[in-house]
Amino acid sequence: MRVEDLVYFCAPARLVMGAGCRAQLPALLHRLGYRRGLVVTDTFFTGATPWVDELVAGARAHDVELLVYDGGMPDPTTTLCDAATAAVRERLGGLPVDHVIALGGGSNIDLAKALCLTLPGGRPVRAFLGRIDAGTPILPLIAMPTTAGTGSEATPGAILVDPDNATKVAVMDNRLRPGVALVDPEFTYTCPPRVTADAGIDALTHAIESYLTLDSARFDRGGDPDPGYSGRNALTMLFAHESIRLCGRYLLRSYRDGSDTEARIGMSYASVYAALSYGSAGLNAVHGIAYAVAGLTHLSHGTTNAVMLPYVLDVLADVRREELLAIARLLDIAESDPDIAVARVPGAVRELVAAVGLPTTLQACGVGQGDIDALVRDALGVARLAKAFPVPDVPARYAAIVRNAWAGTLPAEAQTRAHPRRVA
Repeated sequence: MRVEDLVYFCAPARLVMGAGCRAQLPALLHRLGYRRGLVVTDTFFTGATPWVDELVAGARAHDVELLVYDGGMPDPTTTLCDAATAAVRERLGGLPVDHVIALGGGSNIDLAKALCLTLPGGRPVRAFLGRIDAGTPILPLIAMPTTAGTGSEATPGAILVDPDNATKVAVMDNRLRPGVALVDPEFTYTCPPRVTADAGIDALTHAIESYLTLDSARFDRGGDPDPGYSGRNALTMLFAHESIRLCGRYLLRSYRDGSDTEARIGMSYASVYAALSYGSAGLNAVHGIAYAVAGLTHLSHGTTNAVMLPYVLDVLADVRREELLAIARLLDIAESDPDIAVARVPGAVRELVAAVGLPTTLQACGVGQGDIDALVRDALGVARLAKAFPVPDVPARYAAIVRNAWAGTLPAEAQTRAHPRRVA
């Protein structure tokens, strides 16, 4: 217990987890009173897997009709959302849908969340940027993630790319959290190694970042009685702690051997637990800087998180020593001296990033030294994340993080070079 906590915790109304649990969904849809829904996915899942056909047939056997939209794309845009809205409404011919089902990674789930807003009235998605009026109708969402990493099945927002200015925008409301999060690890069994690595590091980042973020008692909720994010508390930290443990045990295993079902299941649980943590606690510098890196390099979200995570950890020892020590033990850093164990955490995380084939410096991402100042400026521009970074003088810390990430320098690691540690 942390007596100072101001807990505001939101999660899916129903969480269904377990290998093969997707077979339970048709009966659950009927039990919830749904009769006509929309499946949002992409052509890979309609063309290369039996999952969509099985779902549609199973739902029909329970008197639920499902329309399939398989136009999902990586990093969905506002333009795609508006086109999908028009296409689906035309196919429905005026008939309403009473729920939306997302099947896929974070991109498909984000698109589905946006469609939950746009389908009832046909309005463009840009109409919902910023605060969403309480009277706005929002369709219930069922999310079925096919990767173990994004955590979108437990979060209140959708991230879309605005092609007019090549920036990412968000639609955000706690009613966009899925009413049902159905996590079937079997969906992840065929994920290729690179997707496994990207998603797995994303899950680890969510867990660590929310474990170390600003306390709920200090978090600025802006007077919002229903905040999407509200800082860490004992409950979010509990989920984050378990996620870090699972990532430490299973991330590398799932990357090295995709047929390792125990590791696949472990990472599916790790992803959900991380989402239950960051979905209420929020994130900070890793994501804030990673967004700027992605804008410059167009690398994947998991990759940009991976390259930044060790360097953010390196500047937190003065404010999060006890938490970093806990992370050290969860990652099997056995050094008996607590200060040395804490100092080794950034290097150990960087070793893990390298072991799953992801870049470990900004130079390796194609960032030039002349880009450093702009990256810092753009990262600080993501104000909601910068404000949640629990350090004094956030701009100075951001600048140090970006410089170190470009040069590949971990000052804390330099103090422990006499005690090398390798990834098993």
